[in-house]
Amino acid sequence: MDMERTLFRLEQGFELQFRLGPTLQGKSVRVFTNYPSPGTPFASQEFRALEWMVPAGGRDDSDTYCRLDLDVAGSYRYYFECGVEGRAGGGCIMVDPVLHVGHEGKILSLDSVRVQTHLAKCLGPLDEWLDRLRVAKETGYSMIHLTPVQKLGRSGSCRSIADQLELNPEFSPSGRSYTWTDVGNLTEKIRKEWRMICITDLVYDHTAASSEWLNLHPECGYNLANSPHLKPAWLLDRALWHLGRDVADGKHAEAGLPALVTHEEQLHTLRRLLWQDLFPRLKLWEFLQVDVHKAVERFEEALQDGAKPPGSKTAGLRKLKIIQDPQYQRFGNTVDMKMALEMFGRKANGPAAIQACCDWFKKALEELNLKCYEEMCKHHEQAVNCIVDVVRYERLAVNGPRLGPITRTCPLVARYFTFPFEDMAMEKELELLHRSEDACRLLAHSGWVIGADPLQDVAVPGSNVYLRRELICCSDSVRLRYGNKPEDCPYLWAHMKKYTEITVKHFHGVRLDRRDSAPLHVAEYMLRTAREHRPDLYVVADLFTGNQDLDNTFITRLGLTAFIREAMGARDAEDEGRLVYRLGGEPVGSLVQPSRRPLLPGVAPSVFLDATHNDESPIQVRSVYDCLPSSAIVSMACCATGSTRGYDELVPHKVSVVKEERLYPKWSDGEQPSCPWEVNLRTGITAGKLALNRLHQELAEKGFTQVYVDQLDEDTVAVTRHCPSTHQSVVTVSRTAFKHPKKHRYRGRVAPMFIPGQIEEVILEARTVKTAASPYVKDERNINGLPDYTVELREHLELKDSNVVKQGNVVVKGSSEFVQEIVFDQLTPGTVIAFRVSLAPQSRDAVGFLRTQLSQFQRQYQSGSSTDPHLPAILKVPLDTLMSKLSLADLNMLLFRCDAEEQEDGGGCYNIPSWTALNYCGLQGFVSVLSDIRPSNDLGHPFCDNLRQGDWMLDYISSRLLNKGGALQEVGQWFHSIFTYLKHIPRYLVPCYFDAVIVGAYATAVDAVFNKMSSFVWRGTTATKQLALASVQMCGVGRVPALPALSPALQDVPIRLNPASQLEEQCCVSLAAGLPHFSWGAFRCWGRDTFIALRGLMLVTGRHLEARNIILAFAGTLRHGLIPNLLGRGVETRYNCRDAVWWWLQCIQDYCVMVPHGTDILACPVARMYPTDDSDPRLAGTVEQPLHDVVQEAMQCHARGIEFRERNAGPQIDSNMRDEGFNVEAKVNLDTGFVYGGNRFNCGTWMNKMGESDKAGNRGTPATPRDGSAVEIVGLCKSAVRWLVQMNKSGHFPYSSVSVRGDEESLTYEEWNQRIQDNFEKTFYVSRDPKDPHEHLHLVHKTGIYKDSHGASSPWCDYQLRANFTIAMVVAPEMFTVEKAWGALEMVEKKLIGPLGIKTLDPDDMVYCGVYDNALDNNNFNLAKGFNYHQGPEWLWPVAYYLRAKLYFAKQMGQEVYDQQVCLVKNVLSRHRVYLERSPWKGLPELTNENGQYCPYSCETQATSIATVLEVLYDLREAEGL
Repeated sequence: MDMERTLFRLEQGFELQFRLGPTLQGKSVRVFTNYPSPGTPFASQEFRALEWMVPAGGRDDSDTYCRLDLDVAGSYRYYFECGVEGRAGGGCIMVDPVLHVGHEGKILSLDSVRVQTHLAKCLGPLDEWLDRLRVAKETGYSMIHLTPVQKLGRSGSCRSIADQLELNPEFSPSGRSYTWTDVGNLTEKIRKEWRMICITDLVYDHTAASSEWLNLHPECGYNLANSPHLKPAWLLDRALWHLGRDVADGKHAEAGLPALVTHEEQLHTLRRLLWQDLFPRLKLWEFLQVDVHKAVERFEEALQDGAKPPGSKTAGLRKLKIIQDPQYQRFGNTVDMKMALEMFGRKANGPAAIQACCDWFKKALEELNLKCYEEMCKHHEQAVNCIVDVVRYERLAVNGPRLGPITRTCPLVARYFTFPFEDMAMEKELELLHRSEDACRLLAHSGWVIGADPLQDVAVPGSNVYLRRELICCSDSVRLRYGNKPEDCPYLWAHMKKYTEITVKHFHGVRLDRRDSAPLHVAEYMLRTAREHRPDLYVVADLFTGNQDLDNTFITRLGLTAFIREAMGARDAEDEGRLVYRLGGEPVGSLVQPSRRPLLPGVAPSVFLDATHNDESPIQVRSVYDCLPSSAIVSMACCATGSTRGYDELVPHKVSVVKEERLYPKWSDGEQPSCPWEVNLRTGITAGKLALNRLHQELAEKGFTQVYVDQLDEDTVAVTRHCPSTHQSVVTVSRTAFKHPKKHRYRGRVAPMFIPGQIEEVILEARTVKTAASPYVKDERNINGLPDYTVELREHLELKDSNVVKQGNVVVKGSSEFVQEIVFDQLTPGTVIAFRVSLAPQSRDAVGFLRTQLSQFQRQYQSGSSTDPHLPAILKVPLDTLMSKLSLADLNMLLFRCDAEEQEDGGGCYNIPSWTALNYCGLQGFVSVLSDIRPSNDLGHPFCDNLRQGDWMLDYISSRLLNKGGALQEVGQWFHSIFTYLKHIPRYLVPCYFDAVIVGAYATAVDAVFNKMSSFVWRGTTATKQLALASVQMCGVGRVPALPALSPALQDVPIRLNPASQLEEQCCVSLAAGLPHFSWGAFRCWGRDTFIALRGLMLVTGRHLEARNIILAFAGTLRHGLIPNLLGRGVETRYNCRDAVWWWLQCIQDYCVMVPHGTDILACPVARMYPTDDSDPRLAGTVEQPLHDVVQEAMQCHARGIEFRERNAGPQIDSNMRDEGFNVEAKVNLDTGFVYGGNRFNCGTWMNKMGESDKAGNRGTPATPRDGSAVEIVGLCKSAVRWLVQMNKSGHFPYSSVSVRGDEESLTYEEWNQRIQDNFEKTFYVSRDPKDPHEHLHLVHKTGIYKDSHGASSPWCDYQLRANFTIAMVVAPEMFTVEKAWGALEMVEKKLIGPLGIKTLDPDDMVYCGVYDNALDNNNFNLAKGFNYHQGPEWLWPVAYYLRAKLYFAKQMGQEVYDQQVCLVKNVLSRHRVYLERSPWKGLPELTNENGQYCPYSCETQATSIATVLEVLYDLREAEGL
């Protein structure tokens, strides 16, 4: 994915990590960057590969990253390659420069910059600069921006440079000749002694028309020799010149167009002259047209010469097009004659036919010429509109320059091209085009186009800007023609490179102007050169495009530090305040971002100016009274700010960059009002600006990074800057005056304002006042301002001493929040007041105490912390110590528990009335919501509103835990104590600190979880830990234990005191099948789900004791040789599944293998609840057996055959099942060794959906009965008998056989194992060989797979493609031939794999439907009431068995294949990780609808889904021997 237009901006000192996204994990990815290696210079075209780092080892890519330590400023590129595909994506990163000032090299933070622009030509001789620049220093600016200091062109425009390499000679007084070295010495003096940075403009787009080097190198401009496409535009330009000359001479006065344009009717005359006289004479359309006569002659000659058009099937589809003459001669264009012959000459078989073809061709050419004429007329129309608009603005408009009469020196319109010749007739001028030595002197002037794409050069072929007169032209400059690379114009590139090097040698920063912008690739090249000489170059640009993507392109390509934004563009005070809010800072009370976090795209950084040197004076367009309040609003922005010289001095007109020849006044230390040639603090608003600049500097340097803007009324803006560590605030209230108070009626008073906290002082109050001084007279030598206006400024006052406001009432909110009412008494237009606000003493103490506690989580909270002399004892204990005392069951209570679980204890999840209830009662419920709020600081979220409105959430968290006993109660006390502080801080800060407390406590709890788990977890990757956390999510103890009691003789069984009976009872952890649906009461524990999930959630995570207890608890419920599917606490059991017992046996086997001394479990006592099939439930300890006897009983029952009818059969236990469905059967085929059973009216495997719809007629019909021998049960049985053979031989299992056919015969486990081995593939494999016989050949629709079952009552079900055989591959891989297994797995990959899960049925099957809707009840038999539960929806847990099977068989096929499959596995797992990270439940769902779509009827988090995925990670690690 290319992110070239996405802004990623970082400060120096950050570490940037590149991590693999979900689509890349498992693939061979290489990251390249042109960021230089340490100690090497930057080379933009040299990219190096970054090294991948794997902190946790192993083959899981979730934590794999490569890094860059960012300590060099600039814009850098990165890209990545994926496998052999080449470049797969890339982007840019911006590293901010660091500016150093003073002799000691103090850092000038970028947001503290206060820049003032000076027109360099108005500074006088270089030896007087310091006196004039001192105004910026004494007014509190930290950066000086100078317009170009090079030699200027004849016009004197600051933007028109005559010689880019020569210092302006005007800076050298008589007898002196200053050099660039002198300029560099001066800027360095300013940097060290004044602590100010100097920057200047770089102008690449144009050069002065009077540039001497341009006469020697005219190829550097767009001239009519190298750019003949401009000929029509040049002809129009010359015709307009001659028209203007005639108008000036009065030749069109009688026609209604005199030299002095005074009314609109005269513009109508101009429009008529252009259309009726000028354009018809020019005939510019002829430059686009074909000479029809010549083209037809050539066509006819070709036909007469017997030219045969080539055959082409597309001849009728192609269109004849004009080929433009590159020299742009009239009628010089042609057409493709071969195409013409194809289209019009195919029937030229005689003279008459040839003539007909020629006529046909001629007609086509005439039609093309007509289109060219119409095209040029459209250009004419736009040109006329632009010409008339320009004349109207320059001669008539009230806000225009009112240029007066049209003369030869003030022409009708600006010239677009140079004309370095004496005046001559138009006919003579045309001859210049034919002489290259003259044509190359006719150069295009520069300029800009309003609203144009700044990435497009307006003078290149294909652009009609010059022809359409859309250019706002600078007739003193020539546009430069660089081409695409230095070789296209060597002199120009070398010249401008030298210019760049000289500039950055002597200045620490540069500015680019939108009016002077060069082609992007040119500026990119030049700035790259600049950074070779000055790496920490400050680059600011006035290039605002209005398009964020385009802005980002400029920033990333050019390495811009900031864009210039201007307050003068604001329509009103509200718009001005909105700019402050947008341009930087976070909302007040923002949540603290983690130190390591995803790098999010940013917005373009800004330099916010109250006015630029290109703007009109605010005194002209607003009022003199607005200068101060608008400056105050700008100064409160959380970004660099600035102004232009003359603004603070109240110069009442625009200081023209072209015409201004006067000098800036010098600084005077006097206290009296200044004269025109001096400036002091009594001049204009200078004193006010000094105070505002100091305030801006303080706010930036002391970390006031949070911003709040409040529009008090249509003219009054309040801006708050807040420091998140000290919680001090500065609040300014500025009453703007966009209109002069004498001409506009403002409100009498501003409504009172309420400021939370304690007002420490009035930092400043200032207003613009009129004095008795003489009125303004424009000085002839100095740029002077209004002498009769100044600032009345008072600083650092007590509130009671203010002349602007009065203290109102103090309102107390809650226990400690003070709100001060401010009454505006004299807040007149043009007035500013700033308050310093701190927290009330009690709140300040509470915040300090709170930050002390939070510093145990993050060191940043040490700032602003303080010690509580009455610290509660519980807070003296580190939280990690308290958390270490918690068991994993306790941590389940602390972190999780869904609403249904908590309701068993009489509680429930926290509910936000205006929003919704949280997913969990524990900390995870809060953390999930905060994780969504934090990145965007969505403080308006209902969750944050609830925190601000009251303490309900705090009390819920603490009281819930205080009601528990033991270590959980201590944690509850910790929360209660720390929340006591939280309750005494201002409500607007509660969300921020609540987040800090919860996140810190959550992280501590999670660390405690991992410390209690296996090394695989606590040494594992992030993905491993996230999945392992679900072990705590799913495993807990409710008010009533879900498991039946274990044998009293068993050691290490957890005991608790029953709160009701006050008697001891066992409190073993049970495993919920899924949240929220299967988490409570009798529906919490399911045999099948428990033992599918137990290996991943308990054995892999190291929870061996709890796994033992669950295995033994279920063993105690064995009946009829089966363990229950629905456990129902052992008394509401249903023995209606055939597979649960085999999953249970698999877990016993896994326990013996994975747990140290695991085989000891076989001798553990089992409390038999049902010692016989028909016995009533027995109390624990009544009848006991070792586990190996219970295992033998399960095997023996199957060998003899299991047949029974469920107890209480009927609607009381299942309202959907038919009567036949309650008959349970499970047996062993003694010929094959396969377990089989079930019937077509029940569903005894995991695909157990029973029809429920009367409307569709599927009630009582299983969707997937899978009777007969289900493939996964055969595999689980094979695994069990193989293992029992091993256990018997090792002496851990006393039985070697089972009895069959009564007690007359026996079947050894070895025999049983071998029979399954011998018969499995020949029974289950569906061969690709058509000669191999199949029992039901007509039912086979996929070959090279393994059947889903054998002996089903509906034979077609046997042959359905499902993924169940992958389970058998994992538990009993020895049954499979490697090649056949691999082919079957490839079929699964091709047909069944989804984004997260695996399709439960072949999508080619006629009953496939991938969308599960349990609420749908219609007449569709296959869909109604979710009948398709296992007929297409994509379940997650089987995909893990597919992946494990892939890994196993890939290993058998060689290392290369294995490595490829590891990549596949990682890629699939990465999608699970992304889902897990984004899920508010922090789990993986039971299933998804087709193609990974969310299914609302699925459990949000499912034990089997998470456990089996965790097993895949475990297998990966085991395969590596880690």
